[in-house]
Amino acid sequence: MHILLLNGPNLNLLGKREPSVYGFDTLESIQTRLKEKAYKEEVCIDFFQSNSEGALVDQIQKSIGAADGIMINAGAYTHTSIALRDALLGSQIPYVEVHLSNTFAREEFRHKSLLADNAIGIVSGFGASSYFLAFDGILTFLRKKESK
Repeated sequence: MHILLLNGPNLNLLGKREPSVYGFDTLESIQTRLKEKAYKEEVCIDFFQSNSEGALVDQIQKSIGAADGIMINAGAYTHTSIALRDALLGSQIPYVEVHLSNTFAREEFRHKSLLADNAIGIVSGFGASSYFLAFDGILTFLRKKESK
């Protein structure tokens, strides 16, 4: 089984950027722990982060036929990117939307997600643990789908 974790703009600054909102974990430390968890579950996980919308779209398209599931923290693109939405829909790969903060407890413009209505689930507001909860969720979904 193969899962792709996509991270959007500014997530490369985790641990430095607004730690009161996003926590002190770096993206690298989260990815290291996820890789360990995936190994224990006998799952391959790949990571990709970009501040560029087009690079994220390219990565989704490259994952067609290669990834069984996608975890995506699109950052600010969650609220603005029709291109990411279209790429995810076009890939037909099941995905989970991930957020470190509770977007509904923040500014009004963060309350709307262009990705949520087609996601198999959304995990939001648990800091770095959001990634691990999303991993468990997509893994459960994929294993159920595989066993049918």
